[in-house]
Amino acid sequence: MKKLINKVEDVVEEQLKGIHLAHPELHYNQTPRYLMRRSASDKVALISGGGSGHEPLHAGFIGKGMLTAACPGEVFTSPTPDQMYECGKAVDSQAGVLFFIKNYTGDVLNFETSVELLHMDGIAVGSVLVDDDVAVKDSLYTAGRRGVAATVLIEKIVGAAAEQGASLEQCEQLARRINNRSRSFGVALSACVVPAAGKPSFTLADNEVEFGVGIHGEPGIERRNYQDLDSLVEQMFGEIKDCPEYSRTLRLWDRQLGEWVETESVTESFHADDEYIVLINGLGATPESELYGAFAKVHECCEKANFKIARQLVGNYCTSLNMEGFSITLLKADKEILSLWDAAVNTPALRWGC
Repeated sequence: MKKLINKVEDVVEEQLKGIHLAHPELHYNQTPRYLMRRSASDKVALISGGGSGHEPLHAGFIGKGMLTAACPGEVFTSPTPDQMYECGKAVDSQAGVLFFIKNYTGDVLNFETSVELLHMDGIAVGSVLVDDDVAVKDSLYTAGRRGVAATVLIEKIVGAAAEQGASLEQCEQLARRINNRSRSFGVALSACVVPAAGKPSFTLADNEVEFGVGIHGEPGIERRNYQDLDSLVEQMFGEIKDCPEYSRTLRLWDRQLGEWVETESVTESFHADDEYIVLINGLGATPESELYGAFAKVHECCEKANFKIARQLVGNYCTSLNMEGFSITLLKADKEILSLWDAAVNTPALRWGC
């Protein structure tokens, strides 16, 4: 298949070089690979990362009011521990380092290793697991729910808190609270093409959609007949609205003990009259006009459920290469969350208030 690449083995490198040239305010470290803000800061450093192919996540969200740095792996492949470790050392300003980890097995293992390495160097470090995808409880790639588009909301809101001087502990607690208030659900109308594979990861008939997809080109939880946009959005919204509370055991890094401890964490319930931030997220090959069509129906669904939309964001923010499809994310907001959402942000892919 035709793609705008040269050699498959050089895809990530040449694309990161392009990001750096287009945004020279970012420093690009090639070996090991990470990008970071050039400006020095005495604030908590926020680092995210994961496999490439989800742009603008995460490099596109480095900047004032959001991330300090990002560690891109190869396409749909976790970054290595040495990437996060060296990046953590580079951005630490004595205020601590916090990693955002989307719940995929490889990411979790490698990020946890880097947490332990930084701790051994005397750096205050913590991590937050993002697992907002209500489509699955386990998948080929995870134990538990996957981390998908709510990552964007968490990075924005916690980024604002860090910019305002929140401590490492405060940033951790805020991120976990947002994660427990977030639910996402995605669908695909066609598959993405991973450069190394050179062909779609699955095929669909014209009247079919993959219902409940993640962001790594994997099939959904179910293949359904496609009727029209309104029917599809109603089904997706129903999965989010009617999802029961979800309890799971999470591993948290105890900085005093210097070891991982397990704790039970439960997602928050959604209620009528609550306020929500709504994200309509394209998966890479969906026209923006169609995403706005989806938002119109989501808006109608929220009105019927008495869910109050306090803020909204529509566009391609957490993609799956060139997958045609989209996801819906709802975050139950409060006064603090909305204030931090509204705070100024200046990154390559998200900018307001500055």
